[in-house]
Amino acid sequence: MDKRYPIGNFDYEKYHDLNDAEMYIEQIKELPSKVRSLVSELSEEQLNTPYRENGWTPVQVIHHLGDSHLNALCRFKLAMTEENPTIRPYNEAAWAVLGDYELMSVEEGLNFLEAVHLKWVAIFKTIKKDDWKRTFQHPESGINY
Repeated sequence: MDKRYPIGNFDYEKYHDLNDAEMYIEQIKELPSKVRSLVSELSEEQLNTPYRENGWTPVQVIHHLGDSHLNALCRFKLAMTEENPTIRPYNEAAWAVLGDYELMSVEEGLNFLEAVHLKWVAIFKTIKKDDWKRTFQHPESGINY
């Protein structure tokens, strides 16, 4: 198993039924509070210790989640407002060393993640059934999502 992906790789071929949308939206809604709960008991030393060799610390993971989910929100909004847009990838490792991960607290990272998820869930609540068929293209993989 690749320790970078402890829950496994994403399955692009897996079929997702529209009836499961509410479950996935609820998971997105709950994620920030679950992350907050997971790190609430960690010491400063634990928060700043990589979870695996050459891995990120919990602090870096929290800030990365905010960045990653902000990008996902933007991609989702592009797909909702444009016809199969080509989204812009980003260099996750380069974003992680810009300084905000070091200068911002865990609490600020969690607050950012919560804000992104509040906005994301609000948009999910307004889209129509046919909107779930909308797609975007990732330029590196060439896959339409």
